[in-house]
Amino acid sequence: MSDASAPTNLLINIILRFGFLIVFAAFFALFAFWNPVFVQGGNLMNIVEGSAVLMILALGMTLIVATGGIDLSIGIALDFGAAFAVVAMKSYGLDWFGAACAGVIGGSIVGLFNALLVVGLKISPFLATLSTFFIGSSVQRIFTNGGGPISHRRMPEEFRNLALGDVFGVPTEAVIAFVLVVIYFIVLERSIWGRRIHAMGMQRSAAVVAGIRVNRILILCFVAAAATCAIAGLIAAANIRMFTPLSGFSYLLDAIAAVFIGAALHSRGRPNIPGTVMGVLFLGMVANGLNLMGLNFNTKDALQGIILVSALALAVAQRKARNG
Repeated sequence: MSDASAPTNLLINIILRFGFLIVFAAFFALFAFWNPVFVQGGNLMNIVEGSAVLMILALGMTLIVATGGIDLSIGIALDFGAAFAVVAMKSYGLDWFGAACAGVIGGSIVGLFNALLVVGLKISPFLATLSTFFIGSSVQRIFTNGGGPISHRRMPEEFRNLALGDVFGVPTEAVIAFVLVVIYFIVLERSIWGRRIHAMGMQRSAAVVAGIRVNRILILCFVAAAATCAIAGLIAAANIRMFTPLSGFSYLLDAIAAVFIGAALHSRGRPNIPGTVMGVLFLGMVANGLNLMGLNFNTKDALQGIILVSALALAVAQRKARNG
């Protein structure tokens, strides 16, 4: 009996241990079979380029989740980054670099406000960043008289190249995302600071007893995450030559999903940069593949949701199998 069930048990074990990679490869093969355009170099580059903004936001989210919290205001940081940059160029005549710096400062303000609520007022990160989301959304509506976009058709070419330029044939936004991935990987996965962050996320009270300056690290993490998301805002503004209020919210759920897919893939269930990258690329691949299949909007969104839930469930099962 045990001999007969051995192949089945082996198959189940393989699926649980490598399930997400199998699903990733299976969908890749499905989309390639359905439409050969999917595997062409141009389309694969489109997936990478189209995932750049989400990748940058997911990095910021990974940093906050690694501390044991969550940031529901990453979209606001993106919006503030875009708004500060566009207004700096259009109303104050700053050059592209000055405008980019203004955008990063604008996003950092969001991070500082979150840090004030979490560290200063001891509000939980969920409620604090949710409050920042509502306040930031209202500020944008008030500033734009109800939510109208702020366009800047004479945007400097150097600024536009953040989204439309290339570096040796590779889209600039993909290069920016790659550089940030490398920086985040070194800091979060290979540095003392990263180990302290993960220690906080696993057990904050023990981190305090160990002498880790939890509050200082939290402040730095919130500011760094918001500044990172502001860079995504610069790319978004450069792409369409305008600031569109509340446009950052559309990335929030995907960023959370990518981070938790990545965390589920980790043996200890902690947020990590390679896992987040895998989650973002999976979401980008699915969105691109479903578009090439020619599905209507409602059907595509429903299938994308089902695929995402299934991937998360499989990733969690995979982690349990490794640990069990």
